[in-house]
Amino acid sequence: MSANAERIAAAPVPLDHVVFTDLDGVEGVLVDLNTKQYFQLNATASLIWRGLARGASVEAIAQEMAAGYEVTLDHARCSVEAAIREFVTRKLVTGA
Repeated sequence: MSANAERIAAAPVPLDHVVFTDLDGVEGVLVDLNTKQYFQLNATASLIWRGLARGASVEAIAQEMAAGYEVTLDHARCSVEAAIREFVTRKLVTGA
C-alpha cells in the first residue's frame, strides 16, 4: 500500500460546517456553510459520503460499493480513494 493509500485508509471525517442533503435516497448535495458552495453528488459519491459520515473505513466503503455496483474491490477502493482526495482538496473532510 502506498503512503498516500495508507493515509487515506484511515477514513476522514466530514467537517461540521458541511451539510449533506439526501435528494432521492441515492444522490445528494453537500453544502459548505463556510464558503456557501454546494456540490451535487452522484450515487457513488453519496455512498462514499454516507460511509464517511457513519465512520466506516475506506475498506468497508469499498466493499459496499463493490457489492452494490458489481465492480471489483480494487476498482471500488480506487474510486473511494479518489473521492476522498477530492473531498480533502475541497476541505469538506478532516483527518485524512
